[in-house]
Amino acid sequence: MAIPDFIVSLREKIGHETLWLAGVTAVVEHEGRLLMVKRSDSGAWTPVTGIIDPGEEPAIAAAREVLEEAGVVAVAERLAWVHVLPPMAYPNGDRAQYLDLVFRMRWVSGTPYPADGENTEAEWFAMDALPPHSNGFAQRIAHALSDDVATGFEA
Repeated sequence: MAIPDFIVSLREKIGHETLWLAGVTAVVEHEGRLLMVKRSDSGAWTPVTGIIDPGEEPAIAAAREVLEEAGVVAVAERLAWVHVLPPMAYPNGDRAQYLDLVFRMRWVSGTPYPADGENTEAEWFAMDALPPHSNGFAQRIAHALSDDVATGFEA
């Protein structure tokens, strides 16, 4: 996974300490199918995800990540879920925790392919035939496809 330059710069100062970062999950739907990518680092199937650059609008970040990772042009239809992911550690020792903004995205153009090396595959899947994916991603997909907006807390 490519590490954004601003994170490389921060890591030079703080080492492996936990970074609080904002990220996006882009759930792209087209004609009853979902865009999924197979990550090159873990082999897991996921919707497109990525880190929001400093000063970048989150919906723009989601569209940028879809184009960079899967070669597909998509636009955000709505913010579907805002939640905090559990702390994580990367193989190199870096630690991070993410505020994840899940967007329901609409396909505009393009045929998916693994565009930037972060993924080994990028494909459309029928809603009832998604590849195996984690419960966390199942929740994100469910929120994106629902008509409700969820905030990550129960009233």
